[in-house]
Amino acid sequence: MKIFSTLTLLLLMLVSCGSDNADEPVGGGEGTLACRPTQIEAGAAGGTYTLDVSCTGGEWTAYASDNNAEWISVSVTGGTTAQGTVDVTVKANTTDDARQGTVVLKSGAERLTVPVTQEAPMAVSATAFYSYSAGDSFTLTVTTAGDWDIAVEEDWIAVDKSGETTATITTLPNETLAMRRGTVTVTCGQEQRKVEITQESAEDTEVRAPEGYALVWSDEFNQGETLDADDWTHEVQGPGWVNNELQTYVDGQAGGRRVTELVDGKLNIHCFKGANGSIYSGRVYAHVNEGWLHGYFEARILLPKGKGTWPAFWMMPVNNDFGANPWPDCGEIDIMEEVGVDANIVSSSIHCKAYNHTIGTQKTQSRNIGTAESEFHVYACEWTEDYLRFFVDGEELMTFRNEGTGRDTWPFTYAFYPILNLAWGGDWGGYAGVDESALPVTMKVDYLRVFQKTE
Repeated sequence: MKIFSTLTLLLLMLVSCGSDNADEPVGGGEGTLACRPTQIEAGAAGGTYTLDVSCTGGEWTAYASDNNAEWISVSVTGGTTAQGTVDVTVKANTTDDARQGTVVLKSGAERLTVPVTQEAPMAVSATAFYSYSAGDSFTLTVTTAGDWDIAVEEDWIAVDKSGETTATITTLPNETLAMRRGTVTVTCGQEQRKVEITQESAEDTEVRAPEGYALVWSDEFNQGETLDADDWTHEVQGPGWVNNELQTYVDGQAGGRRVTELVDGKLNIHCFKGANGSIYSGRVYAHVNEGWLHGYFEARILLPKGKGTWPAFWMMPVNNDFGANPWPDCGEIDIMEEVGVDANIVSSSIHCKAYNHTIGTQKTQSRNIGTAESEFHVYACEWTEDYLRFFVDGEELMTFRNEGTGRDTWPFTYAFYPILNLAWGGDWGGYAGVDESALPVTMKVDYLRVFQKTE
C-alpha cells in the first residue's frame, strides 16, 4: 500500500501541460491542476499571454523558472480559487537566437510546466550603407521567421524585395553639393529594423577664382584610379617619424590595400590597420620640387571620424635644407587641421622661429563648424607678400600679417608645396589616446586648386 501511494504521488508530480493540442486543457481528476493553452509561442517582439488555470486542490501559484526569469515574468490572478489566470509577459528578444523557457504552475506538491518558446529577432545584414554620389546598389539580407516587407520614403532611394531573404537597395545619382541621408525600414509583424543610407555629395566642378586671381593648377581627382605621379609624391616613413605619430606612411598601398585612390571623383586617403598590426596611411605632396610662391590655395574636404585621427591640409617650403634652415625657422603654413577627439573643430596656424607651438607662441585660430566630419567644406589660404589669410567656406578664420621684422617672423619668401595627409595618434592627434575600433577611416578630397594673381 505504501509503494502504491508513492507511485501515485510521482505520477501526479509528472503531470504537465504537454498535450498535442495547445488549446486542450490537461490535468484533471481530484486534486490536480489544469491549464490552457499548454504552451506559449512568442514572437521576437514579445508580449503578454494569458493562461487559464483550474485547480481542485486548493491554493496554487505560478513562476518562471530560474534560468529564464530575466526575460519571462508572471502575474497570478485567482490563486486561492478553483479558476484563475496567469499573465505571462515575454520581453523582446535582443539576442541573436531563438530561446526557450518554462513557466511552472504549483499547487502543493504538484507541478505543471508550460513551455515558452520565442523566435529569434529579425536581423539584417547591415544597418548602414555608404553610397557614392554617382549612385550605388546594395544587397540587404533579412533573417526572420515570418513574412517581412521593406519600405523607404526618400525618392532618391529605391528598394526591391528581390527574394525571400534579400532586398536590393539602389541610390540615384546625387547632383547636389550636399551629402544626403535616408532610412530604409524593414518590418516583420511588430518588429522593425532601420537601415541608414548616406550618399556623398556631387563633385564641385565649378571653378570660382577669387577676384584678381586665375587658376594655375588643379587636380579634380576624376581621371584614373590613382594619383598622377607627375603631380604627386607619396611620403614613405615609419611610425614615430614626426610628432610621435603611430602610422606608417607608404607609397600607394600596403597589405594589398591602397592608402590613396581616386573614387567617385575624389581623392580617398585611407588609414587602416594591417594584418600585421601596423597602422598604414597616406601623406602626399603636390609639385614637391616646384611649389608656388604666393597664391590662393583651396581644397574641398570631408574629414574622417574617430578618436586618433589627425587630417591636415598644409604647406612646407620647396627643397628646404633642414640642416641649414631647420623647422620652425623655415616656416610652415597649416591651412586646415582637425583631431578626431575634438570633432568638427578645424584650425589654421602658422609656424616660424618667433611664433611656434614649441614655445607656445604659435599663431592659430580654430572654429567648430559642426559638420566637418559629415559634410564637405572648402578650406583655403590666400598668401601674399603682406599677409596669410585663412578661410572656411569663404569666411575668414585668421589673418597673419607680415610684421616687416625679418625672417624670424616672416620666412614666407620662397615657394611652398601643398600637403594632404591623414595621421593617426601623435602628440596632438593622440593627446587623449586613440580608439582603434574607429579604423578604417578615410579623408576625402574633392579637389585641390591653386590660383595666382593675374597682375
